[in-house]
Amino acid sequence: MANQTNNEKKSLLGWVDARFPLSSMMKEHVTEYYAPKNFNFWYFFGSLAMLVLVIQIVSGIFLTMNYKPDGNLNSYHLPAAFTAVEYIMRDVSGGWIIRYMHSTGASMFFIVVYLHMFRGLIYGSFKKPRELVWVFGSLIFLALMAEAFMGYLLPWGQMSFWGAQVIINLFSAIPVIGPDLSTWIRGDFNVSDVTLNRFFALHVIAVPLVLVGLIAAHLIALHEVGSNNPDGVEIKKLKDENGIPLDGIPFHPYYTVKDILGVVVFLIVFCAILFFAPEGGGYFLEAPNFDPANPLKTPPHIAPVWYFTPFYAILRAIPSFFGTQVWGVIGMGAAVVLIALLPWLDRSPVKSVRYRGPIFKVMLVLFIISFIGLGILGAMVATDTRTLVARILSFIYFVFFLGMPFYTKLDKNRPVPERVTMSTGKQKLMFFVYVAITVVGAYLFASNI
Repeated sequence: MANQTNNEKKSLLGWVDARFPLSSMMKEHVTEYYAPKNFNFWYFFGSLAMLVLVIQIVSGIFLTMNYKPDGNLNSYHLPAAFTAVEYIMRDVSGGWIIRYMHSTGASMFFIVVYLHMFRGLIYGSFKKPRELVWVFGSLIFLALMAEAFMGYLLPWGQMSFWGAQVIINLFSAIPVIGPDLSTWIRGDFNVSDVTLNRFFALHVIAVPLVLVGLIAAHLIALHEVGSNNPDGVEIKKLKDENGIPLDGIPFHPYYTVKDILGVVVFLIVFCAILFFAPEGGGYFLEAPNFDPANPLKTPPHIAPVWYFTPFYAILRAIPSFFGTQVWGVIGMGAAVVLIALLPWLDRSPVKSVRYRGPIFKVMLVLFIISFIGLGILGAMVATDTRTLVARILSFIYFVFFLGMPFYTKLDKNRPVPERVTMSTGKQKLMFFVYVAITVVGAYLFASNI
């Protein structure tokens, strides 16, 4: 009986394989994809990004079943879109947890992606032959920013409305085409019901399709050249007589099982926020967004969501010249574009921070401090002192990238081993303490200004 069942499964699989390359795809990308054997905890965040994407898509589907993209006033003299969110929260069975899953998931998505990008930065995952993998990843980051910005408008609260108004108005600073471009983005002369409808369509259909396509390209490009590792050693250079990398192990079952640990820890943190602090201290869901959008009442302090604040701080730090903010807009855009150019800015022959020289390590610490500091300052009301500090941190941010072709050449790197090494617990602990001290120091410095 068991043999009959196995034969039926094999015949079904054979029927599918004759019409769709299911088994060959599984072998190429999962069971016979050989990854370096020295992956550490930094490599959890790629799979976690996929998990959060699934959470966002599933929760978003359920939200659209009850959401109405209408900015006009209803019989209660409230915007219909705002009332729809309240209806989901109060009257839809389980609506509150679905809404909080989506709002918390948006912030967790950026946390995971920022850590994923940071891992690529410290281990040189952008260097040859993974330039295209990094470019696809940078495009995913841009698409994710667009997705988050458009989704932020949909609750039609005060901060949603005025945040969109301010950000879209920035495009009007572009010479010649600016005013027409901002009007085209809004679909009206001001943020209105037309803007809400087009942002809803882009957030629900267009940008997710682009995002999924870019993620597929990102993974295909990664599996073509192979994964990087904490040592920056190419495992494809040394293979056995069967063509299997000596320092490689199959992704499944080894890393699929290992990733379960990361998923469990992530879900514990995610659920703790979801059930006990869904507002994230006012950073995940701002207090003004619990008030309906009012075009006649401007909030005292307008700021984007926390994951945009580093770039918003750079925008505010650059002074306007001749009455135009175009240089601030250029600076904000350049801060994002420079990330995609890392493969061509870094001239060091060494990939991993483990074997980098002291100059790069110092610049990396300064970059972390500047990014976190700018993020904190971007969420705060601008003052003369904070603007001055933001300008200093913005200068450090750009020096890290624009000075990279020079200081990476001058740096004194350590020899890279021929084969991968397994880091000791002491090395992992020291690196974690090193990063933690840098992060805490940056936060305390910026928050006390």
